[in-house]
Parts: sequence; C-alpha cells; structure tokens
Amino acid sequence: MDHTPILPKQLMAGGTLLLALGLLLDLQTLPSFNQKSSDEPCQTVVQSQARLSRAQLAQLLTVPEGNRKQRVRAIVKDPFCKLADLQVRAGAVAQREAYPLEFDPETWLVVLYEGEQYVGYRFDVR
Repeated sequence: MDHTPILPKQLMAGGTLLLALGLLLDLQTLPSFNQKSSDEPCQTVVQSQARLSRAQLAQLLTVPEGNRKQRVRAIVKDPFCKLADLQVRAGAVAQREAYPLEFDPETWLVVLYEGEQYVGYRFDVR
C-alpha cells in the first residue's frame, strides 16, 4: 500500500477550496443576500462578455487584502464594468470593478482598489 503523506500546502489548498465552495453554496441564506442592493449603474462597460466562474471566485477569496491589483486581475481578468469611484476612508479614493457571477448572474462581485492595491470586495444582488 502506498501511504504518501499529504503535504501541508495541499491540505491548506484543499481546505481553502472547500471553505470557498461552502460559502458559495450558502450565499443565499445570508440576510445581506436576500436584500436588494442599490443596483448602481455601470459608469463604463469594459468587457460585456465578462463573467466570474466559481473557480475564479474561489481563487480570489484566497488573495489577502493589500496585494497588488495585478495579482487580482490575473485571476479575474477584465471586469464587466467600472462603477463610480467612492471614498471608503479619509483621503483615499477607491476604484470599483464589477463582475457578474457566471453561476448566478443576479449576483455581482464588486472588487475595490486604491490605486494599484487590492483592498477588498463585496457582493451586490441586482
């Protein structure tokens, strides 16, 4: 019998994917997902065919805030559109890019950047 040990990185990657998939399956039970968002209009459509897959979403959820915008864009590619900039905290303007979810087009992921730094995301139910 082959008793190959599971490497810590493999265990961490598997656990992260399971957590991300569990969150995706449970999204509709969260109170914030049952309320309609502002349905904010796009300021600029960038890629009208853009959709975010489950795999892309799971991979994005592993990226810590504070990483470079390039790392996030390597995962999510070009957004469907850009939303209006907003001021999240004093002295910092956040740029927002929106991606409809491939598996739930009524739910969009909005990614926030400050300059070239990734600062987070939120879900928007349309």
